Amino acid sequence: MWNERESPLRIEKRFEFDKYSKISKFMGEIEKLCKEKDIYPNISFGKNFVSLSIFLDNKEISDKEKDFSKVIDKFYLED
Repeated sequence: MWNERESPLRIEKRFEFDKYSKISKFMGEIEKLCKEKDIYPNISFGKNFVSLSIFLDNKEISDKEKDFSKVIDKFYLED
């Protein structure tokens, strides 16, 4: 589940990994999706995690952002 935050309005999620090599593959999928959907989240990562924050332009999460986050969840679950 993605967490909704305020000030500034955004959704964010942390993904945990057991191997660093899985992070590289996950980040590659995110890169392709960003270019395809024209959404560019803030990304931070470490040895065993990737954190994403998607800052929202509107007062609520748009369908575009919902779809984007669902696809990222799918990438994560496929690994």
